[in-house]
Amino acid sequence: MTNTTTPPCSLVDVAQLATALEQFASDRNWAQFHSPKNLAMALSGEVGELTEIFQWMTEDASKEAARNPETAQAVKDELADVLMYVVRLASVLGVDLNEATQQKLKLNGEKYPVAKAWNTSKKYDQI
Repeated sequence: MTNTTTPPCSLVDVAQLATALEQFASDRNWAQFHSPKNLAMALSGEVGELTEIFQWMTEDASKEAARNPETAQAVKDELADVLMYVVRLASVLGVDLNEATQQKLKLNGEKYPVAKAWNTSKKYDQI
């Protein structure tokens, strides 16, 4: 068991990706379409496309999806799409993903202390 309640200074560094996505949108005059509402809906759609890859797979098959030649590229593509929409949405909203992740990891550590959460999938209010 490792205690991970104190995260290091930098867990997430997406500055270069955020800049590249902003440039990509700017080059196409798409910033006008990148409202938080639209980006959140697009993100939801991409998560749905990722989920669809795993639909009806067995647990074992799902563990191999990123290595299976029939699904690997689709998994990579959809994960990249999800990441790009998360980063773009955070950028448009002015959310520092590193700070948000550190705060959320700390909160999760408080909600799920190792001694109570060890080896259980119960939600925090059930442990």
